[in-house]
Amino acid sequence: MAFSVNTNAGALFALQNLNKTTSQLNTIQTQINTGLKVSSAKDDAATFAIAQTLRGDVSGLNAVKSSLDRSQSSIDVAIAAGEAVSDLLIQLKEKAVAAKDAGIDTASRTSLNNDFGQLRDQITSIVTNAEFNGTNVVKAAGDAITAITNDTGSNTITIAAQDLSLGGGNVTITAAQGISTATTAAAAVTAIESSIANVNTALSELGSGANRL
Repeated sequence: MAFSVNTNAGALFALQNLNKTTSQLNTIQTQINTGLKVSSAKDDAATFAIAQTLRGDVSGLNAVKSSLDRSQSSIDVAIAAGEAVSDLLIQLKEKAVAAKDAGIDTASRTSLNNDFGQLRDQITSIVTNAEFNGTNVVKAAGDAITAITNDTGSNTITIAAQDLSLGGGNVTITAAQGISTATTAAAAVTAIESSIANVNTALSELGSGANRL
């Protein structure tokens, strides 16, 4: 006579327990592999649907965080460049005011003019290299910063570019500006004072934008 678990109560009970344990083991194994308590709609349809919606929201918010971080880094670089330009303008003003003195000798004026040219050219170097991730906010025709602020990307913060290049919108001294004579030095002082005021305004705009971010 063939043996059958259907006619053996003890064996049938053991088989049921084994099947139950195997099912539980498969469930635990799936949870371990996926890291999710509910990994499929067949596990719990309602919970899975809610979880998928939340995952979509989290993914969108991760993109928002990345956008804000990138924008914050870009504006930090721009502000650092603007502060450096402002410091250089102050040094340029000192040279120009000294060269404005009609009583200094030619050698001193030449030395002042050379120093002036080196400081002036540093502005171009700083502005050109004030770039983060392909974004330069302070160059001529610079890049505006735009950051997304919600998980659908429909809301944004935009911070306008500020031109800090020589002869640009804010820095009125030009790449050819010099102080080789008392007259040109006087003109340079006027241009520098205007530039300092403009750059301070630009820095204020960038600082406000950074606070918004």
